[in-house]
Amino acid sequence: MERFLDSWHSNNLGKEMPIVSYGFEGPAFLMFPSAAADYLEYERFYLIDSIKHHLESGRIRCFSINSINSESWLNDTIEPRQKAIRHQQYNKYITDEVYPYIKEKLDGGNPLLYTFGVSFGALHAMNTLLRRPDLFSGAIGMSGVYDLKEYAKGYFDQDVYFNSPMDYLPNLTDEKVLDELRRNKKIYLYTGSGEYEDPSGSWKMADELGKKNIPNWVENWDKTWRHDWPTWREMLPQAIEKYF
Repeated sequence: MERFLDSWHSNNLGKEMPIVSYGFEGPAFLMFPSAAADYLEYERFYLIDSIKHHLESGRIRCFSINSINSESWLNDTIEPRQKAIRHQQYNKYITDEVYPYIKEKLDGGNPLLYTFGVSFGALHAMNTLLRRPDLFSGAIGMSGVYDLKEYAKGYFDQDVYFNSPMDYLPNLTDEKVLDELRRNKKIYLYTGSGEYEDPSGSWKMADELGKKNIPNWVENWDKTWRHDWPTWREMLPQAIEKYF
């Protein structure tokens, strides 16, 4: 399996930001880590191993990046407003730096780029697609809660609103954005029903998408599937085999 490590100094974040890629061709997944994890989390917890055969065959390729949640919503040593500012800087890093980097790597190959994440990473994946459907072809969220207020601990401002899909999507009226989201996007929401899972998060997100006539699919697994890596190691290969 092809694996390549890279990094650069991010002007938006003011720090070195690494990235790792797996595979060599096919539609690409931009992978957002869970919680406060790093760009190697999916490799460390064997999620990459679970899809190794798809990466080696060229069915898909993946690019995994660092989160900055430990510098924003999971950092209790800074003021809430600073958390929101850091989140916005991360958004700029994604669209102005990561997206062009990946598109250059895809040059001449499959141009489709999807977002992916588990847990908190699922919120980032969905939010990134909904904010910039002109750049991304869809999203896969696993075991996600798509309401940023769950992490903002009572703080709410315009930046929280515009990064919380469950808040801004119901009020989205921009037909250009809505047309982009309705056109050939793949949106898949996976959830288990076992320990520490919250299936309602996925169903609420699906309901709001449906109200806007944005196609989406929910896979709700039973109570034997808990909020943990063994669940996601089963879900992702299945999602790839069924939908990509």
